[in-house]
Amino acid sequence: MENYKRIFLIVLDSLGIGAMPDSERFGDKGVDTFGHILERMGSLAIPNLKRLGLLNLHCAGKMQPEENPIGRYMRLGEMSNGKDTMTGHWEMMGINTQKPFLTFTDTGFPPELIAELEKRCGKRVIGNKSASGTEIIEELGEEEINTGAMIVYTSADSVLQICGNEETFDLQNLYRCCEIARDITMKDEWRVGRVIARPYVGKKKGEFKRTSNRHDYALKPPMPTVLNALKDGGLDVIGVGKINDIFCGEGITKTYHSDSSVHGMEQTIEICKEDFHGLCFVNLVDFDALWGHRRNVEGYGQEIEKFDKNLGVLLGELREDDLLILTADHGNDPTYSGTDHTREYVPFLSYTKKMETGGALTNRDTFAVIGASVAENFGVPMPEGTIGESILNDLI
Repeated sequence: MENYKRIFLIVLDSLGIGAMPDSERFGDKGVDTFGHILERMGSLAIPNLKRLGLLNLHCAGKMQPEENPIGRYMRLGEMSNGKDTMTGHWEMMGINTQKPFLTFTDTGFPPELIAELEKRCGKRVIGNKSASGTEIIEELGEEEINTGAMIVYTSADSVLQICGNEETFDLQNLYRCCEIARDITMKDEWRVGRVIARPYVGKKKGEFKRTSNRHDYALKPPMPTVLNALKDGGLDVIGVGKINDIFCGEGITKTYHSDSSVHGMEQTIEICKEDFHGLCFVNLVDFDALWGHRRNVEGYGQEIEKFDKNLGVLLGELREDDLLILTADHGNDPTYSGTDHTREYVPFLSYTKKMETGGALTNRDTFAVIGASVAENFGVPMPEGTIGESILNDLI
């Protein structure tokens, strides 16, 4: 018998809660995304996260823990060797990634890679460095428009990103070039986690603006995940935001593109009003993309407050046989140096109307407890080679 007909798993992308013991090996000493935001801002208007127990799990600034939390909470460590989006999400669904994806932050991409990309795309590459997406468009957008070149850049993540003006590059041509880049970077020596199409509009500096037609070309998971098991078992697997891209569509039965994290929560609330049987898996990327990488503490804090408002709406829509899980995939401390993700523990908050009381759970050393618990609830087997032990009995 299933305990829950529907499970909502929401990832607050990059909301870490403190450095893991091995964080210095990743260049991350003393990082703490949520804690440092609270210290800088003093307090946040997050009554619903507070009710679920987030401040009982991790508290700083002027904030105080909830006296009677309604959720169950713990912190999760990451077993995989990484601190990126794909590694974190894949681990949630049972994959332990020990060979990290490559980064080209300090050097740009090798000349051999760029030459092959230019030849196959029929466009000259400009940029080829680590940069902010908005800044490199300001720097090189006019040159791209005037010469027909192609802006290629990377970041602190394992990514190859291509900018294209929707009016002069053509969106479908941009996607074609990204597909070529994805094929090229399948080589072991150039293996990046994602290729990302970054379309924008505007004709000159000061007018350029990125659009919501971004598209991620991620590596296919190396083995079936819990999502595949759910789909094969005839269950619904609904992806909201980047989930479909992160898993290359593997195990997804329906997907929703989100224009923002607020939009993603609005979509989730509407999905909650519908009947489905299975998992709704949500990624809210703005915490990471708009605020963490840009080291904007206030913007990050305000994004958490926006989320909390819609969380209150979602809590009101949940049914008796629903389970809600909130977590993150890594950290991105906006007070830290550089622009990279940070190696941190992540929160695990759970709530169901079936819970008689809230309270602390025993911390776990892998995100994979999430997927294993989802699999047990729906009575599907964990795919061969996956990791994770179910904690479903703690969530009843």
